[in-house]
Amino acid sequence: MNNLLPQEMVDLAQKVVDENRKVKRRVAVAESCTGGLVAAALTEIAGSSDVFECGFNTYSNEAKQSMLDVSDDLLETFGAVSIAVAWGMAQGALERSGCDVAVAITGVAGPGGGTEKKPVGTVVFAKAEKGKSLEDVVADRRNFGEDQTRADIRLQAVLVALELLLPDKSE
Repeated sequence: MNNLLPQEMVDLAQKVVDENRKVKRRVAVAESCTGGLVAAALTEIAGSSDVFECGFNTYSNEAKQSMLDVSDDLLETFGAVSIAVAWGMAQGALERSGCDVAVAITGVAGPGGGTEKKPVGTVVFAKAEKGKSLEDVVADRRNFGEDQTRADIRLQAVLVALELLLPDKSE
C-alpha cells in the first residue's frame, strides 16, 4: 500500500504542500466533521512538516470553545454548523498556531443529525489569513446531498478544505 487515503485526496494534499512551500507559508487546520482527515491528508505527504504546523480536532462544542476560543454566544446563536462558528474556528486556529493561513471545517456528515435548515451533507468552511482584515471573511456553506454516504460527504469536505489551503495566484 502506497497511501492510506484516496489518491485524489493525496494528490491534492501534495499540491497544497508544494504550492505553500514555494511561498514559504505555514498552514493549520481546525476540523470538526472531518475528524482530522485534512491533517491526515497533509501528513501523508513526505516533507509536509515544511508547511503543516498543526491541526485542531474540535468535534464537540466544548473543544471548539476551549481549544479555539469560539464563543458560547456564537455556538448558541448560530449553531456549530454555521459560517459564524467556522469563521471563529479558523480565527482561533490562526491565532493559536501562529501560522500564515488556517482553514476550518464543520458540518453534518450523517447519516443522522441533520435538520430542516441544516440537512445531512451540510458543511461549512472558513479560511483566515495572517495580515488580512477581520472583515475580509472567506467562508462558504455547501450541501453535498442527503443521499451521500458519510464517507462521501467527508471526502468532499476534505477536498474543499485542501483547495482553500492553496495559495492565491497573487502570492
